[in-house]
Parts: sequence; C-alpha cells; structure tokens
Amino acid sequence: MSDTKTARGRTLQPRLAVQLALVLSIAILPLGLISVYQTYSVLKERQSLSTAALLEETQRAVSDSREVIRTAVGAAETLAILVSASEFTDDACTAAMAQIAEKSRWILFAGYRDLARGLVCGSKNLSPDEDPLTALPAADLAVEDIGMTPLAILSGVATVNITVPVLRKGTFLGTVWIAVPAEALNDALARAAPDVDLVLFQSEGEIIATEEYADDRRSVLPQDRTLEDLALAGRQTFRGENRKGLTRDFAIAPIVDGRVYALGSWEPREFGLTLPTYKRLMALYFPIVMWVVAIVVAYVGVQRLVIRHVRRLRSWMRLYSSGQAGLENARLDNAPEELEVVAEAFRAMTTRLSEQERLLEADLKEKTLLLREVHHRVKNNLQLISSMLNMQIRATDSPEAKRLLRRVQDRVMALSAIHRYLYLARKLSSLRADELLEEIIQQLVVVGTLEDSGHQIRVSTALDPVEISPDQSVPLSLLATEAAINAVKYCGATGDAPAWIDIALRKADGDNISLSVVNSRAADTGETTMDMPKGSGLGARLIQSFVAQLNGTREVIEHPDRYEMHVVFPLSWAQDGEDDTSD
Repeated sequence: MSDTKTARGRTLQPRLAVQLALVLSIAILPLGLISVYQTYSVLKERQSLSTAALLEETQRAVSDSREVIRTAVGAAETLAILVSASEFTDDACTAAMAQIAEKSRWILFAGYRDLARGLVCGSKNLSPDEDPLTALPAADLAVEDIGMTPLAILSGVATVNITVPVLRKGTFLGTVWIAVPAEALNDALARAAPDVDLVLFQSEGEIIATEEYADDRRSVLPQDRTLEDLALAGRQTFRGENRKGLTRDFAIAPIVDGRVYALGSWEPREFGLTLPTYKRLMALYFPIVMWVVAIVVAYVGVQRLVIRHVRRLRSWMRLYSSGQAGLENARLDNAPEELEVVAEAFRAMTTRLSEQERLLEADLKEKTLLLREVHHRVKNNLQLISSMLNMQIRATDSPEAKRLLRRVQDRVMALSAIHRYLYLARKLSSLRADELLEEIIQQLVVVGTLEDSGHQIRVSTALDPVEISPDQSVPLSLLATEAAINAVKYCGATGDAPAWIDIALRKADGDNISLSVVNSRAADTGETTMDMPKGSGLGARLIQSFVAQLNGTREVIEHPDRYEMHVVFPLSWAQDGEDDTSD
C-alpha cells in the first residue's frame, strides 16, 4: 500500500523542469507586472490625449453649426419679446418676421403661431399644405419652453424648426417659430473637419444634423450607448465601437443650454511617439513575451543540462534491473561534473553487484550439483537395498515372509522414486505431484495378473498438475504407496467384470489438494475394510501417520461394491508447532 501511495505521489509531483520554470516565473513576475503596468499607463495616456484632442476638434468643428442654432434661437427669443407687447399688431408682426428672415441667410422662415388663432404672421405666406406644424397636435404646440423639431418639410425644403414660447404676464399666448434649412447645418458639419464624424442631436435623442443626412446616418453612433444616455452624461470622452463594428474615439460636447449636443468620433490617434498598431501591441505584450521566453529558455536549459542525463541514468538502471549486464562502459554525453560523479558511482555499483551475483550464482550451482549428487547417491543406495530385498524374497520359502518383504521393497522403491525425481528435476524448490505419483503407481501396480491374488485389475489415474514442496513429497508418496498396496490387497471382482482401482489427485476448494484411492470389491466378500481399527495393521497406522504429516484429514467410505479413501490436505506446508509424527 505504501509503495502504491509513493508511486502515485511521484506521478502527481511536477517534474524538475516544470518546477524550475514555475520558480523563475514567480521570480520575474513582479518585474513583468511593473512593465505591463507602465506600458498600459502610457497607452492610457495616449488614449486620453486622443480623446481630449477629439473633444477640442469637435467643439471647433461645430462652431458654425452652434452659431446657426444660437442665431436662430436668439432671433426667436427677440421676436417672442416683441410679440408679447400689447401694441404689437399683426402687420407689425409680419414686418418683423420678414425683416428677420431677410437679414439672416440661415433663416428660411419666421412666424408667430397664436394658441387660439393658429399662424398669425410670417415672413412669407404659407398654405396649410406647406405648414409642417399644422399636423402637430395642439398639446405639442402649447409648450412653454424652447423646442426644436428636426427634419420638418417647409415648402419642400427639409428644415430644423425652433420654437420659443410667447408669454405675457406668465400667460402662454403662442409660439414664435423659426425654420432653419437642415442643409445649412449639414454643410457646416461637412466643411468643419473631414476626418471627424460629426452628429448634432437633441437631449431627447433626435438627430438634428449630420455630415451626410442619409439612411445610414446612425452607423457612426456608439454601438452600446443611446443618444439619450449620452445627453444625460453631458460632456465626456470614451473609446468604443460604432455600429459598423469599428473602434473609435467619441466626444460629446453641449452646444445650446443642455438641449443640443454634438457628437464627434474618429479613429484612435496616438500623440507624442506615434506607434503603429503592431508596435503598440509589442509594447504592451513585450514583458509577457519575455516572461514566456525566459521560461522556455529555462526549460530547455534544464532539459539539456540535467533532465536528459537523468533519463539516461534511469534507462541504465532499468536495463540493469531487467538483467542486462555490460554497463561498465556506459558514458554520459557532455554531462556536468556532478552528474558524472553519479554516473561513475552507478558504474562502480553495477560492477560490484555483478561480481557478487557471479559468485552467488557459482555458489548456487555448486550447491545444486552437490544436492543432486546426494539425491543420486540416496537413490542408488535405496535401489541397492531393494535389490538385496529382492534376493531375500527369492531365497525365502515362507509366503508370509515374501509378502512382508515385498511390502518393504515397495516402500523402499517409493522413496527411491522420490530421490530419482529430485535428481532429474529442473528445480528443487517444488515438484510436480502428478508426475511423481504416476511413476510410483507404475512401479506398484501393473495392468494384468497380479502375483499375489491372480486377479486381473484395471488401473486408471486422474492426476491434476499440482506443484508441492519437497518436504510434502515424501509423506505424499508413501501415503499413495500404502493406499495403492492396500487397494491391490483388498481389490475384488464382481461377476464377470474385472477388478479395478481408481487413483485421483485433484485441486479441491480453496488452497487444498485431494487424493482419492477407490477400488472395487467382490459382492460376497467378508474381508475387513481398508479403514482398519486402530492398531489392526501396519499399513493403516502408516497411512494415518502420513496424513498427519501432511496436516490433512482422511475419510473412508465403504460401499457394498467398492472401498473409498479420500485425503484432503492444504497445499502449503504445515506451520511450525504442529505435530509431525511418523511411524
């Protein structure tokens, strides 16, 4: 668990190059922020200069238009004072209106509209069709304040109408009406500043005049602000996008008493050191670029000077851990002295470890050879004992003695088979139990007529591939030998069917092994079962002793036609402290 957490921690921990890049980033970040702030301040100052210059240019450019509107308003106020006098007749009113219109080249029409009688007098006679104010409701005409109506048609001419209320002792009598050609205001704006887009508008948001009074006249207005909001804010400058999506500087300047305003806009200008757009961007983003370049240089430098050599050392270690030798001559490529010391220490360590492994391998081979030689000699001695027993069997006349000596010989041959298997095995730490038992059974039971009983016995085996330790091989082999000898001894035939013995070695549930020996039984036999009472025979006591050595359990089942013995033991060897008795 701890190794897993450690590996996970190493995976989540940033690499050396990344850590160094982060440290450098933190180190130079204050300088970069100061530089960005100073550059931004300079650009903001340039922007302020641009908008301030635009405001001044807008005020200068609309001076003619301001003069036209102020002249018209002043004339209207003067006429309103004259009309309010009680002795001022209709004829005098007409004469005054005509005189005002003749003296001013900007006034197209001047007249007085009475609240009750309608148009009383004017600089010229107008038919009802020519009067643009005829269609207006009476409530719109009875306004006791200066008013302005843009884009009204008077005798086929587009005009801007200025109205001033006529009051007598606080009573509203009517309105003096001055009509100024819209073309005069438009021409004044067009001549004023060709590089500035100019718009005159009133506080209600109505456009009074533009350089070109066309359908797209509102395209020069700010995209996200209305004329009413601009009028409420008063004099101001700002930078934004117009309705065409172009970035512009805007300036708002009041013209007439907070009622008429001028809006000017142009492409942002730079003053002082004039910089193109790409240079302005470079001035703003140069500190960021330098910060990125510093990180990249640090990252590449660490990769070149440290990381690649560390990776090479790591590849050497992986090769050595996988069993590859010959790293004594491995060298780094122009590595720093500190890393060369590490590489030299690694090469010295691999040399020492390789020598120790060589000595250990030679020692292991020698011990393995000696152990095999021991098993070989034990096997030869056991075979010699078996031969001596065979000679004694032939020299003995007593059948009982021959049977007992043959049982001893079978046990000796089982031990000999174990040592022969260990001598020929590729590894001595574990044995294949199925191969070992197959060899022992072939020595004990031969398909055909048996010497003692004369019965024909069919032997079948079902052995799963199971690996056991050498300590388990001895009791398991002797257990199988005793069980097979007992099976042969008590095996019987039923009717015409031949006698049979089944021997099976299988993996049971969990980490357990099951050894089963089952033999047929004659139906009319009265012989004792293989599960003999305690002390009834040497074979039964030996079987019980071998089962105990295997730390297993034995179960014997007797049927009318067969005997069954099942032994279950754990695959792992018995723990220390358990009984390990043998007979």
